[in-house]
Amino acid sequence: MQKYLLDTIDSPEDLKKISRQQLPQVAKELRNFIIQAVATKEGHLGASLGVIELTLALHYYYNTPNDILVWDVGHQAYGHKILTGRKDVFETNRQLNGISGFPSRNESEFDSFGVGHSSTSISACLGMAMAAKLQRKKKKHIAIIGDASIVSGMSLEALNHLGATRTDMLVILNDNEIGIDPSVGALKNAFAKAHDSQETLSQFFEALGIKYFGPIDGHNIDTLLDSFKSLESHKGPKLLHILTKKGKGLKQAEENQVTYHAPGKFDAKTGDLLPKNNNGLPPKFQDVFGWTILELAKHNENIFGITPAMPTGSSLKYMMEEIPERAIDVGIAEQHAVTLAAGMATQGLRVFCTIYSTFLQRAYDQVIHDVCLQNLPVIFCIDRAGLVGNDGATHHGIFDIAYLKCIPNLTIFAASDVVSLRQMLFTAQDYTDGPIAIRYPRGRGITKEWKVPFTKIPIGKGIEIKSGTRVAILCIGSTLPQAMKAVEIYEHSDAVGCYDLRFIKPLDYELLHHVFNNYKKVITIEDGVLEGGIGQSIQAFAYKHKYTNPIKSLGIPDVFPSHGTITELENILGIATEDILEAIQNDY
Repeated sequence: MQKYLLDTIDSPEDLKKISRQQLPQVAKELRNFIIQAVATKEGHLGASLGVIELTLALHYYYNTPNDILVWDVGHQAYGHKILTGRKDVFETNRQLNGISGFPSRNESEFDSFGVGHSSTSISACLGMAMAAKLQRKKKKHIAIIGDASIVSGMSLEALNHLGATRTDMLVILNDNEIGIDPSVGALKNAFAKAHDSQETLSQFFEALGIKYFGPIDGHNIDTLLDSFKSLESHKGPKLLHILTKKGKGLKQAEENQVTYHAPGKFDAKTGDLLPKNNNGLPPKFQDVFGWTILELAKHNENIFGITPAMPTGSSLKYMMEEIPERAIDVGIAEQHAVTLAAGMATQGLRVFCTIYSTFLQRAYDQVIHDVCLQNLPVIFCIDRAGLVGNDGATHHGIFDIAYLKCIPNLTIFAASDVVSLRQMLFTAQDYTDGPIAIRYPRGRGITKEWKVPFTKIPIGKGIEIKSGTRVAILCIGSTLPQAMKAVEIYEHSDAVGCYDLRFIKPLDYELLHHVFNNYKKVITIEDGVLEGGIGQSIQAFAYKHKYTNPIKSLGIPDVFPSHGTITELENILGIATEDILEAIQNDY
């Protein structure tokens, strides 16, 4: 006799063998399974706990994978993964060579679309539904999206098209009033009103040609199953509005939803966070950003902060708490954030627009057309630049050097430590010659004493960290500490010079001439892709000026790196301390 019902379930077919009356017990076991796993292995918690009943109902009612489920963002997909053949390997979640923390087409036929960024589910699902219609395939198509994601531009574009196509497709709006941080905006207010009266939302969606149903209790499996059945008679575009609670089933996760979105390690029995020994450690880059911006804003009334839905992650929250009228969260709207900043810049405001590197990709046209083309002095603060670790391929910030350095008028700075970040933020507030991007990595700096007196950094100037006689290492950003470790290990360290370029654009040509004239070999290191990276810029410089010094460029090869710790990934990608040491030692 099986002790747990969940032990008998390795696929949706197994799930369908469970009686409908037993599904609440499966929900309880599934919720506990996720709590136990995340408590020890870390990961995203609250979102998955909030959709346990929905996940069970979807796989119980629909014929997956023939019927297609498309999850938005993917933070909530742990239950989905466990029910679709990955329960026994779930302990490897987000670890090197383990399963991804997000749905991935390479991992399972049940993962119909790879996700990690928000607001893609309706567009992707509509594409699949239209393809099925053309191919005369009988499938049902369901897109699951949250209240924070559905208000983004891409989702609204998709809803507008869905209504016009009259495609038979179901959108499930999972309304828990929060993304990673609390949802914002006018539609969020309309969702809140719909909890008591559906009239406003019904009018909105039906004006788009989408039949609206709900809101219903998203934690009642019977209600969900009955709703799915009744929706069968309504052909065409339809939206089911369900109400859920993020973190459902774990008291602390329900009460502190921001922290328990991805809480780190915690006690699975009590739910309490396990203490972290951060005493004496250097501060995180994002915290130094948040503290410094607040400090600057208190003395400069023209400073304004903008973030697209990441006030906690970016640490703009510190300014939002003390000067809320000058720091705003625009929601999941990176395009709007950039052009909003551009509009403010035309009126003389000093706008610090903080966006993760991987999310700035979503606003590339706005960076080019609305900011750089008009040479507006917007200050882009690019968080999570470089490898980010366990979130994997969808979140690594490895492309920003390549996609930004080709844009005219844009100055690009990379912080090698929290002090250089602080000083560049100070410098940027008075830099009005054009837009400037300040990139910095995830994690902690190497210096504990970060709050030093402000000094301006000369634009376009690198610095010599250590002089040498034979080999020069040219570093950018977070690669500097790795390079210095390699130099310290090398038995002939006096032969190695190390330089922090600091600026990706403009390059310090005076420093480069010095290096090529005084060293026999040059090594470049970057935490971004080699294709279009700073190494290629330096190679082009050498070619233009007829330098023949051998150049070895280390960086991210032409791949999408997977998930794993940053140290593991650096070793795999060839940018670890050992790789730098080998490059120093080898003749090439």
